Amino acid sequence: MAFLLRPTISLSSKFSPATPKFAAKMPTNSSNSVSVVPERQRKLPILLFDIMSTIVRDPFYEDIPAFFGMSWKELMECKHPTAWVEFEKGLIDEIELAKKFFKDGRPFDLEGLKNCMSNRYAYLEGMEALLHDLKQNDYEIHAFTNYPVWYQLIEDKLKLSNYLSWTFASCKSGLRKPDPDFYLEVLSHLKVEPSSCIFVDDSLENIVGAKNAGMVGLLFTNAALLRQDLSSLGIDFSRDDHSNPAKLAEGQ
Repeated sequence: MAFLLRPTISLSSKFSPATPKFAAKMPTNSSNSVSVVPERQRKLPILLFDIMSTIVRDPFYEDIPAFFGMSWKELMECKHPTAWVEFEKGLIDEIELAKKFFKDGRPFDLEGLKNCMSNRYAYLEGMEALLHDLKQNDYEIHAFTNYPVWYQLIEDKLKLSNYLSWTFASCKSGLRKPDPDFYLEVLSHLKVEPSSCIFVDDSLENIVGAKNAGMVGLLFTNAALLRQDLSSLGIDFSRDDHSNPAKLAEGQ
């Protein structure tokens, strides 16, 4: 297990930061082995990103309480204890969420809430540029997030699909991090060795879950430190400025 001596933490049981290249291993005869795609067919490592508070500003902590005219503490006291989690897992739809969001069943403006959230979604500082550079270097990038079907609101606003695939969302799988089965589902879908995956999340609990699944885990604090830590793991951020919209704008 390796820890970077910065607020960002790297956790891996199989990978040393001194080794810049990831290699897919072919399956063994073990019943626990993962069927993997040969290295020549894809660029490794594969990058997995949490979304909220990692790539995108989360409106849940400030804007939603304000929408209801409450403090965070007041909202936590009167909201249903499991309704949002059920919504994240796809067990209920937004109509059912509206019925049970509050313990007392009080009605509220569902469309107004969605508009409030959509208006406040924004890239965290430096994260769109980081994703752009990774995409320009042909890395395979997937969302790995606990979020309901409202992830489409994020996509409509910020167009994350320009950089990553919305492959692993709790509303699709019925699983939430740090459930070990969610990590196993990811690995089964990707068909690579766990050590060929780098997972970035702002939750230490979720990073520990990734480490326990054999992945490399990076605890997110900000884009600058994440860029440094990914570089230390051998991730290539070199880029052609002619393909960078920001650089093109500067030259005009």
